[in-house]
Amino acid sequence: MPAVQGLIDKYIFHKQQQEIPPPISTGFAVFTLIAYTIIYVAPFYLSSLTRPSATLSRDAPSVIRARITSVSLSCLICSVVTFLLLTGHGKEGDPTRLLNRDAIHMMGYFPIGLAETVNSLLLTAGLFLGPLFEHLLVERGWRAWVGLPTPDMPRARVLGPLFELEDWASWRNFVAGPVTEEVLFRGAAVPLLLLAHTPVRRTVLLSPVVFGLAHLHHAYEFSVTNPHVPKWQVAIRSLLQFAYTTLFGCYATFLYLRTGSLLAVCVVHSFCNSMGLPRFYGRVQREWNEGEEKPAIPSSSSSPPSAPQGNLLWTIAYYILLFVGAIYWYKHLWSQTESANALITIP
Repeated sequence: MPAVQGLIDKYIFHKQQQEIPPPISTGFAVFTLIAYTIIYVAPFYLSSLTRPSATLSRDAPSVIRARITSVSLSCLICSVVTFLLLTGHGKEGDPTRLLNRDAIHMMGYFPIGLAETVNSLLLTAGLFLGPLFEHLLVERGWRAWVGLPTPDMPRARVLGPLFELEDWASWRNFVAGPVTEEVLFRGAAVPLLLLAHTPVRRTVLLSPVVFGLAHLHHAYEFSVTNPHVPKWQVAIRSLLQFAYTTLFGCYATFLYLRTGSLLAVCVVHSFCNSMGLPRFYGRVQREWNEGEEKPAIPSSSSSPPSAPQGNLLWTIAYYILLFVGAIYWYKHLWSQTESANALITIP
């Protein structure tokens, strides 16, 4: 899409001789993004079907189904508003007026970016080399993927973990949540910041900050459903969640700008949700499965070995892979996110 790149360079960042004023301000773009967040989150508390209480958890299937319906409608409304803002400025025939196909590209829908998706996923997997080693080899998670029965999945199925999406909580965490959040905070939000001529670094930061703030409502829900937990612990938990969701949001926005692919950031988001935060301390260990032969108890010991069992070599390998993966990610951050469909050129 070289034509789109040229149009964005000309209109969004006015690289030509003539200065073109932005049709909206950065303040208006941020205000719109905050409004989008309210439209996304507020319905959770307007209905007894989606509002958690001491007797109704946010993980209840009925709550999850109702919330997925709500956020899907919210994303549709916000995406239509962004599309109209992108294509509704200027006069017909104005060379700087965004065409419908250009707006769709800025919102990440087309080109789909299959190659960009694979490259982004492989790049991100580098940050999780240690956890992947722990899950697939130490905990023998590979058995579930090739169709062998496991204690957690006794029914053998090839690509067995994918069938966990039959569970509503898994569907929310790995499909509905990542897709709707990326549609809103990348596909609908980032183009407005570009339309306002917002500098690249500020663009990479502003949307993720609101993205992080959008998760703070989890503190209220956790406090309601866990009234025995001290408020200071709830506050620390929420601050940590705000920190890593904002950090991830910066990374996702960077990928989005570099690849121009909404699919790429959705897949990366889903992958990161499935992996969780890597461990940075402690020994690598696994539970002994029922029926599995345990190591012999030394004669000098009067008690059986504790479970789970740790292994020094596993632990060393884990932290080496964690370090090597981080180096790989750093070395290939720019080369593996390079794309002809990029929304902007990041210096």
